[in-house]
Amino acid sequence: MISIATLGPEGSSSWQAAKQFDPDAEIKIYPNTPSVIKAFTEKEADLAVIPVYNTREGESIEYFRIMEKLSTAHWIDNVVLPIHLSLGAIDDSHQLSMLIGKSNSFRQCEEYITNHYPLLPQLTVTDLQQAINDAREQQKPEQGFVATEEFLLANGLVIREREMAPHNQTRFAVISSTAIEPSGYDATALLTLPLPDRVGLLYDILGEFTRRGINIIDMRTESDIKTQKLQIYIEAEGHIKDSNLVDAVKSISEHIIQEPGSFQVLGSFPRVDMRTKHISSFGFIGTGDMSKWFAKRLESEGYRSLLTGRTSDLKPEDMIPQVDVVITCIPISATAEAVTQYSPLLKDGQALIILAGVAENALDAAFENTRPGVEVMLVHNLWGPQAKTMKDKNATVVRTKKSGLLCSEFEGFLYKHGALINQDSPSQHDLLMGVGQKLPTTVSVALAMTLKNNQIPQDEIGTHSTLTSLYGILAMARVHTQNPRTYAEIMATTGDGRKIVKSFAENLIRLMDMANEGKINALCAIIDENRQYLTDDFLKARMKQSLAVDETLGKIIRS
Repeated sequence: MISIATLGPEGSSSWQAAKQFDPDAEIKIYPNTPSVIKAFTEKEADLAVIPVYNTREGESIEYFRIMEKLSTAHWIDNVVLPIHLSLGAIDDSHQLSMLIGKSNSFRQCEEYITNHYPLLPQLTVTDLQQAINDAREQQKPEQGFVATEEFLLANGLVIREREMAPHNQTRFAVISSTAIEPSGYDATALLTLPLPDRVGLLYDILGEFTRRGINIIDMRTESDIKTQKLQIYIEAEGHIKDSNLVDAVKSISEHIIQEPGSFQVLGSFPRVDMRTKHISSFGFIGTGDMSKWFAKRLESEGYRSLLTGRTSDLKPEDMIPQVDVVITCIPISATAEAVTQYSPLLKDGQALIILAGVAENALDAAFENTRPGVEVMLVHNLWGPQAKTMKDKNATVVRTKKSGLLCSEFEGFLYKHGALINQDSPSQHDLLMGVGQKLPTTVSVALAMTLKNNQIPQDEIGTHSTLTSLYGILAMARVHTQNPRTYAEIMATTGDGRKIVKSFAENLIRLMDMANEGKINALCAIIDENRQYLTDDFLKARMKQSLAVDETLGKIIRS
């Protein structure tokens, strides 16, 4: 039988957490956390369960000192336990004269006690069981005890007030002498040695994680008692066997801190999420690379993903009843038709998220065919499946009157992974996509046709261009070296984006006519008038980008 060392007495929250982790284990209880760790390190127990974080009081005050002592042990799992703190007494007929409890219980109930018992003295004890026994022996029914309801009832007390600290959860770490293998949804806890002072040290450390697309779940700092140097605790997504996490830790130790071994790996464990999740599963209509890209990242967040399409064994109509959120991720030209076909199958309480580059037609189809209780939102991700991460990439979100909690959770997923989210109305989205995608794509294709028609050799383009004038050529080349279907779909989209291309074509012909007629003053007047649409702030921001591109192109050309 496995034995677990944890904090007593029997019925305490730590005892309950140990029981929840392994109901069949032998639970060995100790009076304080150092004695639990001592029992574990001296092999009196196979595992240790210790509290590390509470949603109301934050991390355990002994956290860093405990973790330093676990250099040969491994943090392998977590138990998250709701803590229902109540107020109990020997009877309910006496006015209370004192509150008795453990220090952490008082911290968690501080707001409630301040509002309801601001004048009552508080007595902090380490052995609440003994305090209750003493109150009985000394016949002191006016004493009130703050603890979990289970513990108070187990000691025969009357519950006078319940749920003194709502939304109260404690996270317990499970410590073992043996590490565990990756589960696919993991986190790793790391602790630095006391660090030397250096400007920008924390910034540089976090940058190593950011560059590799590793999300930081938790971070806190404390000064080492002996040296008063900074120590940093970091909890990062991923298992310590993941290559990118290994590379990050190695680079930080060797190149940032410049002390190999300066990161102590406390352990890797299945990721724990103290936040409330309303979604457990996603289903994709579409089995292309973009669907697979999103499905992989959603699965790394602990969601279940199902992919369906015309050639998959699982069909969309069979998938829809099995998931919380349905995502359409198919060619633009087929999106509205698919929404019309499948959205009637969604039940109230589900959500439809449309991944598409055109909003109005797809959303109109969704509104016409979904039940009143189905959430609807459109997301346009401006990156392809070649992208390693979504960090700093644009994502347009079109929320509707039917967007709710499930849609917000998906939007939170985009935000967490670093996407730059822009909120649009359907018509505004389509109009701006005309500027940002439809027009540049059409111009790029037309430019390539022009080069072909006039037999312009590509090798000579660079010799007659400035770096800035090459931007259009580069955009053209990019369009023509990728999937032509994608760009053909963009050009063929309906909606307000068509206005932009049509307006551009009309203005191009008008300018050509004016130029052919030598109307320089009229052309100057048009350029002057256009300045109001290009503010100084816009110019500065875009010029900064252009200079960076120029510098990069200059290096490439020189090399």
